[in-house]
Amino acid sequence: MKAVEVIDKLKCRFPNEPEYIQAVEEVLSTIEDVYNEHPEFERYNLIERLCIPDRVFTFRVSWVDDKGNVQNNMGYRVQHNNAIGPYKGGIRFHSSVNLSILKFLAFEQTFKNSLTTLAMGGGKGGSDFSPRGKSDMEVMRFCQAFITELWRHIGPDTDVPAGDIGVGGREVGYMYGMYKKMAREFTGTFTGKGLDFGGSLVRPEATGYGNVYFLLNMLATKGIDIKDKKVAISGSGNVATYTAKKLLELGAKVVSMSDSNGSIYVPEGINQEQLDYIFKLKNIYRGRIKEFAEEYDCQYFEGERPWQHAVCDIAMPSATQNELDGDDARALLANGCFAVSEGANMPSTPEAIKEFLTAKILYAPGKAANAGGVSVSGLEMAQNSQKLNWSAEEVDAKLKGIMAEIHKQCTIYGTEEDGFINYVKGANVAGFMKVARAMMAQGII
Repeated sequence: MKAVEVIDKLKCRFPNEPEYIQAVEEVLSTIEDVYNEHPEFERYNLIERLCIPDRVFTFRVSWVDDKGNVQNNMGYRVQHNNAIGPYKGGIRFHSSVNLSILKFLAFEQTFKNSLTTLAMGGGKGGSDFSPRGKSDMEVMRFCQAFITELWRHIGPDTDVPAGDIGVGGREVGYMYGMYKKMAREFTGTFTGKGLDFGGSLVRPEATGYGNVYFLLNMLATKGIDIKDKKVAISGSGNVATYTAKKLLELGAKVVSMSDSNGSIYVPEGINQEQLDYIFKLKNIYRGRIKEFAEEYDCQYFEGERPWQHAVCDIAMPSATQNELDGDDARALLANGCFAVSEGANMPSTPEAIKEFLTAKILYAPGKAANAGGVSVSGLEMAQNSQKLNWSAEEVDAKLKGIMAEIHKQCTIYGTEEDGFINYVKGANVAGFMKVARAMMAQGII
């Protein structure tokens, strides 16, 4: 297999899907050598089968707003690969959603889920509907219309959706309620559910906590203590706020957060009272991070991410894809950043990744570092199957163990001759090999 030839072929077949091509290119460039050590993979044309989703559902979602007007949005579900378990991945509601983004996310999810050690395949779904500015009743009507089309394609052993950007506990609850009505069954088809109807403790915190646990494993390879380290975070949703919460518990200093309108920079570090304010601002009042800057009189950068401004030891991009580019990477390195652990999916551009790897800093890609969320989703599936509820301590302990195992897999496949750990290669190869072996064993299907 020559990665360049495969990518060129995919570009011709899918010419208007840049995010999907970017994700595939990033993986293939790191697994090419290992793939070519297995000629049986090439005989089965395994790489092309792995790159192209098993199936994609595209549909119109019609719903009625509070003024009685009929609105139309697009709905999607990408079922990428189920070689090691049922399709598993979130649903995203955001105006930027398109098929390219969802295919990239489903592709990444396949490898991420493989790394968790749990039996989960890869999938992703969503809509260009945005809950922002909508009433609860409008969100409910949209979610119900969305699931009216999707319900027949999902199930506890078929495809298990969860939340993502724009989809939290409220949206999952509305979708699960309609699914339950349509399917006439009460099963663990969704994860991220409310605690009263099958949800798991620690699920809201899991992606942020898991990212910190992975970071701690990376730092341990260098004998570095997290205490008093300055950490720049982007985003202010669940991932970012719970990342900040765990960092504060461990004695680190969180110096930045952001949203789609701009970013704040607090050189001395955000304290617990200020983090509580951000949590309420974003989750209860659905306000903007600029309001924090006005309340606490800190630096605010309109329309910018924090990377050019925040002086930090560690960066944890936790907002969205391609938010950190080459210039941002160079600025972080110049300001002394020695570790980057991704809380979002593919937040660093290829140019930024190249800068981090060239500098040989500790750099963890999202498919490894942010796998905590889907890991606890897998644990929620297990609890639902057993009709049991585990304590927060049990779930958190299992999460720590999973993140440590993911780190171990990355070191096995990513440690180079000079001792440098290429976590990008390690994560990609480890995730790929498990899926590839399963596909080979199951024949050409």
